[in-house]
Amino acid sequence: MASITRLAPSPTGALHLGNARTFVVNWLLARQRGWKILLRIEDIDGPRVKRGMAQQLIEDFKWLGLDWDEGPIYQSRRLEQYKLAMDQLVTTGRAYACVCSRKEVESAASAPHAEDGAAVYPGTCRDKFESLETAFLLTGRTPAIRFRVSDGQIEYTDCFAGPQEFDPQRQLGDFVIAKADRTPAYQLAVVVDDADMGVTDVVRGNDLLDSTPRQILIYRALGRKDRIPRYYHLPLVVGPDGRRLAKRHGDTRLSYYRLNGVSPQRVLALIARWSGIANAPAELSLADLLQWFDFERMPREPIVFGRDDDSWLLSGNL
Repeated sequence: MASITRLAPSPTGALHLGNARTFVVNWLLARQRGWKILLRIEDIDGPRVKRGMAQQLIEDFKWLGLDWDEGPIYQSRRLEQYKLAMDQLVTTGRAYACVCSRKEVESAASAPHAEDGAAVYPGTCRDKFESLETAFLLTGRTPAIRFRVSDGQIEYTDCFAGPQEFDPQRQLGDFVIAKADRTPAYQLAVVVDDADMGVTDVVRGNDLLDSTPRQILIYRALGRKDRIPRYYHLPLVVGPDGRRLAKRHGDTRLSYYRLNGVSPQRVLALIARWSGIANAPAELSLADLLQWFDFERMPREPIVFGRDDDSWLLSGNL
């Protein structure tokens, strides 16, 4: 069976240098290894989706030289598929109605906390309601849907980050797979999409490392464990403060550099240096990068973006 990957940007914000690097590495791996590439626009995050952003993301990809074999596929056009999965999980008892607000979860005295300090759901609504309808009738609140996390360890080997082990009950807790308005959460939508589309290889930032055990559990609960892909979680590009690249670190959007006359070849040269090619020239085509790229040389630590990088990019503008 052919290997398939996906470029899956979310139009909740512009493409910046950090996530551009992840998408470029994904593309390079795919083209070197003969994977099929899907372009999927993950546009179901309600009010966070920005008008016109999906087209801008596509234009940024094309500006860098990235291409794909199928798509764009829009999640907003696949809502029925997500509903079918929700219904299956509720019917089989793998998901249940939850009327707890985020504030109630975070303030619950009994709520344990994950390693990152986030509250782990204490199971307040687990086995409390017979159905979604009952939850609404008894509380007057339209319930969200939570996945029922099972006992036992989740172990898998990440193709970049190495062996991983999670205790879902202790580290993750029951998690939301659909909001009260039945909009599917990321964890559910991405599993349904990847399973339906035959995705075999998922390349993404390691900020999503703890999403993997959640998604593995959903694959199993939907009876699709044979579709669980291989995962590659890459270190992020961070600011000098060690935090994920964001607005607080200045304007790092590709559109900003484009408007300031920076060439895509110069951006690709910086991405090359961030990807283990220390002797990359000041400008590099995507075709050259494809020849030079070696996944085994990818840095294992986060990449720090600082003022020197910004100045270097702008010093080569047209």
